[in-house]
Amino acid sequence: MSDEQAWDERYRESDRIWSGNPNEALVAEVADLPPGRALDLGCGEGADAVWLAKRGWQVTAVDISGVALERAAAHARDAGVTVTFERHDLTQTFPEGAYDLVSVQFLHSWQEFDREKVLRRAAESVAAGGVYLIEGHMDHGPFRHEGHQEGNHESNHEGHHEVRFPTPDEVITSLDLGAGWEVLTAEIHPRTQTGPDGAPAKRTDATVKLRRIP
Repeated sequence: MSDEQAWDERYRESDRIWSGNPNEALVAEVADLPPGRALDLGCGEGADAVWLAKRGWQVTAVDISGVALERAAAHARDAGVTVTFERHDLTQTFPEGAYDLVSVQFLHSWQEFDREKVLRRAAESVAAGGVYLIEGHMDHGPFRHEGHQEGNHESNHEGHHEVRFPTPDEVITSLDLGAGWEVLTAEIHPRTQTGPDGAPAKRTDATVKLRRIP
């Protein structure tokens, strides 16, 4: 099964996989930025893209799943905003252009996936003076016992591998950016999330926020 088929299957499990709300880290880190061109990688059902568009950003949103993109487009129409949606397997193809904001929220996969390569390629899309925001998990949170969480499956599932969650410093090192970048945020922080049983649960996430120096 290809990655695209696997993600399509994941999204078909329910009429809505995610909450429909923008990611907390995106709101916290981007709310004060002046709108410009934004690239949302791994956009899922489009909540982040719609939130950005409502704030005046010109948004290109990307996902590997055609099912997710159809839902995201419907979400944008319902919200009365314009978003450009593109389907990409980011290990193979990438949207064109330079962006004032590149947002990568929880880009993890339960199949073999060269995340570091994708993150390095995404950095190339940040315009001079632009912001690069990477949000990732540091643990499986309340979803471990189900064998999956937000797209991450445990290694005991056939064909799946154990997902590794790098620290902010490890993410920055792996980007190998060299000179010309400023680290604005590199931190690990707790977050409350609703678990599969409907009860609130604690988990830990990691934020990396960089700016490309003009």
